[in-house]
Amino acid sequence: MGRSKGFSLIELAVALAIIALLIAGALIPLSTQMDVRNSADTQRSMESIREAIIGFAQANGRLPCPALGTTPTGVAGAGTEQVSGSTCAGTVGSVFFGVVPWATLGVPETDSWGRRFSYWVSPIFADTLTSTVSSAGQSPACTPTPLPAQSSFALCSQGVITVNTRNESTHAATALGLALPAVIVSHGKNGFGAYIPSGSTLAAPVGADETANANHAIGATTFFSRVRTPAASGCNDAASGAFCEFDDIVVMVTSNALIARMVAAGKLP
Repeated sequence: MGRSKGFSLIELAVALAIIALLIAGALIPLSTQMDVRNSADTQRSMESIREAIIGFAQANGRLPCPALGTTPTGVAGAGTEQVSGSTCAGTVGSVFFGVVPWATLGVPETDSWGRRFSYWVSPIFADTLTSTVSSAGQSPACTPTPLPAQSSFALCSQGVITVNTRNESTHAATALGLALPAVIVSHGKNGFGAYIPSGSTLAAPVGADETANANHAIGATTFFSRVRTPAASGCNDAASGAFCEFDDIVVMVTSNALIARMVAAGKLP
């Protein structure tokens, strides 16, 4: 009888190498699909958060104040809006900053990567002052008659927040939204500058545009929403050449959408 033939060690090694290549080839698109799915899920969550924010305004006559990003999940006050007297707590420059008050609004605490949503709101849209209007910086000034009865914002009120994008060739900044009442930011897959459920903050971004979107201390009012780009050495967001890494997702609350819904709810004028 002849001996049965089997695979030699060389043939087995070649077969294993081919299988490894096939698995590696399958994992790359799977990883890409996961990134796309996470981004899409986060975008949908942020749009539902925007609806909840506007719904809160319809019910309460103002936008919600931010929650403290430094409060760990499960601790008293986590996820609740921080109100101080007739205004929000934690004023930073000309805006209120924190994270989306998920417990107050009944929305998700984190994005698809497990990081909290950053939230900035123009003070005039979030205070509880009545029969008064603040139009500092507006031209022309906002002088409605009668004075508002729900908070200090009226039909002619403007926010202080701007969201820019950049030209992919020249890197020149142009406005996507001006005089915005509020903006919500997911810090994306890299998470740079985001608060996490423990109350800690992740590492700061490298590029200027992600840095603007993670501005917790200075209170700048300009943010960026642009094409997503990978990390690059020698990058410069504001000049020609390679963009720095950017994967933030930005959702705006516009004056037109907010005021239209407030009028429909009988809160304005």
